[in-house]
Amino acid sequence: MSFPLLTATAALPALGAVATAAVPAAQRTAAKWLALLVSLATLALGITVLVRFDPGGDRYQLTESHAWIADFGVRYELGVDGIAVALLALTALLIPFVILAGWHDADPLETGNKRWRPTQGFFALILAVEAMVIISFEATDVFLFYIFFEAMLIPMYFLIGGFGDSAHEHGDEAAATQRSYAAVKFLLYNLVGGLIMLAAVIGLYVVAGNFSLAEIAQARANGSLHMATSTERWLFLGFFFAFAVKAPLWPLHTWLPNAMGEATAPVAVLITAVVDKVGTFAMLRFCLQLFPNASKWATPVILVLAVISIIYGALLAVGQRDIKRLVAYASISHFGFIVLGIFAMTSQGQSGATLYMVNHGISTAALMLVAGFLISRRGSRLIADYGGVQKVAPVLAGTFLIGGLATLSLPGLAPFVSEFLVLVGTFSRYPAIGIIATFGIVLAALYTLVLYQRTMTGPVKPEVASMPDLRPRELLVVAPLIVLLVFLGVYPKPVTDIVNPSVKQTLSDVHKKDPKPSVEAAK
Repeated sequence: MSFPLLTATAALPALGAVATAAVPAAQRTAAKWLALLVSLATLALGITVLVRFDPGGDRYQLTESHAWIADFGVRYELGVDGIAVALLALTALLIPFVILAGWHDADPLETGNKRWRPTQGFFALILAVEAMVIISFEATDVFLFYIFFEAMLIPMYFLIGGFGDSAHEHGDEAAATQRSYAAVKFLLYNLVGGLIMLAAVIGLYVVAGNFSLAEIAQARANGSLHMATSTERWLFLGFFFAFAVKAPLWPLHTWLPNAMGEATAPVAVLITAVVDKVGTFAMLRFCLQLFPNASKWATPVILVLAVISIIYGALLAVGQRDIKRLVAYASISHFGFIVLGIFAMTSQGQSGATLYMVNHGISTAALMLVAGFLISRRGSRLIADYGGVQKVAPVLAGTFLIGGLATLSLPGLAPFVSEFLVLVGTFSRYPAIGIIATFGIVLAALYTLVLYQRTMTGPVKPEVASMPDLRPRELLVVAPLIVLLVFLGVYPKPVTDIVNPSVKQTLSDVHKKDPKPSVEAAK
């Protein structure tokens, strides 16, 4: 039997989480290094998956299939297509930077006689989330996917509620209450979505008799599985609701600003750059493939919700006074673009949406981690508490600017290509929707440049006059992300070559072709 590479890629961080949690309390530094080494080894396995994947080969590759709960048709089935490979590689890439950026975020502190925040637990939870996200990208059994789709909520709950910013570190009870509220809200929203999805998963089993994604899709394609129109639509809505909560899509988004605002910057990156991608990925893998007719039926409403997310998220970002909440609302706007690209039902739109997931992960990680370094120096998330930072910490300000410019999709940086493809794909089929979505780009420029102007330029405020510039560890976190933003902005071909064949197969699932140009080329 060949080496189970996909299992190993998910199992390694899971085992690393257990080993990290078991490190003696006095060996905090050893726990950090163990977690970092495990994440780097997982990255090596992720690169191996990327190298071994053949874009021109079978749809699902490196497959594994074993009996699990045979009486109920549940199997341990794994496989990756081009979309899953790209997101798996993104996850494996970002976790080492998350760990390095949070190197001191969970150091135990003394508050009177109270000792709290176990360092080992913080890094073990990060590795646990990585393991669950990776296997979610790999799972081709619907029930197996559901288990880890829900299970990742538990470590995320503790990361949000148990570890926080400087106000909490100094024993501020109000901040602790806000953090608990954000963690509970995150958990409840996603649990409700998951429970609705569970009902749909059971309904799918009743109709199909098994949970295998490949078998169900094949049966639907060859006509041996007939699903009533109303049944398909209800099942689609059950799946889509859970994914829209995770994504997050308006109006199911309200948990995200609370969660990102109250979590540490590395955990905020984990939320929006890693965990939330499972929602949009699952729309492509499960909603479109299992319920093609219902997907087309729901498209007009979903496109409207996506456009509302784009404009609403951007408008609220413009009015934010909190740096982290601004990035959270900007992410809601960006996820609107991703959903728009998915349901535009064009190859450009879906390629752009997949590329957007990758590029948004990198750009948001760069911006949020630099923002975290800035906040840790000043001890405040409020924009008004900053000013003139570029004069005392030019490298920090420069990297913050590049992360911000990537967020507004400046040409030459990675998100521009993906946003352009999404808009082109949308314009070709839904021009009115595309025109409205374009206003999101204008608003992105406004909130990004105003944020930079208010924090980095102008007179130096006394509170930031002695602010140190980026330290070597922090530069090690930020520099590779900046390099990737530039490289993928100039040369996105390595990613598009991987995802495009899978996008074409997804379009084939919903029996859609790219619309022909409405105006003939001049002769």
